[in-house]
Amino acid sequence: AAKMQLSAPEVLDITGESEATRKLYGLDEKPTQDFGRSCLIARRMIERGVRFVQVWSGMSGATGNWDNHADIQKELPPMAAATDKAAAALVKDLKARGLFEDTLLIWTTEFGRMPFSQGSTGRDHNGGTFVSWIAGAGVKRGAAYGESDQWSWKALKPTYCYDLHATILHLLGIDHERLTFRNNGANRRLTDVHGTVISEILEA
Repeated sequence: AAKMQLSAPEVLDITGESEATRKLYGLDEKPTQDFGRSCLIARRMIERGVRFVQVWSGMSGATGNWDNHADIQKELPPMAAATDKAAAALVKDLKARGLFEDTLLIWTTEFGRMPFSQGSTGRDHNGGTFVSWIAGAGVKRGAAYGESDQWSWKALKPTYCYDLHATILHLLGIDHERLTFRNNGANRRLTDVHGTVISEILEA
């Protein structure tokens, strides 16, 4: 605990970052500065050997989150504007510093939005189809996997969270079928009894 408390101030202090880097992450623009700062600090943590870093998005836009039930045309653009530049900057910066190939980046959520309106101009939750993207260590560049039906309502061939988790574990060098933990007298897996590695998105 003491080591973390002593090292955290240096990691969180971005005053030494160049003007070009600050501009890359959008720290000079009001819409992008908060999420940009988070992404820049994430890069600094990765540089210093932090094994797991989570960057959370959800403080921008009219509602302060991605839960666009009321008016998606009004609420979504500010959220996208706040995150797009900084997310791209993180990828670019990691590549420039030689960290990209050893870092697994995952951008995901727990569900998508319905393709039709929710009584007005909002969109309800949709567990039938949503998008995640991953990049970096072991991921095939430019690959896309899966597709929705013509209405973007359900996946034509479902890919489950278990499959995504199995793939992430594989990219971390862990066999999801062999990794177990003891619970209530039985050996359990993080992917339960499910999960298939999505080989189509992996580098050969």
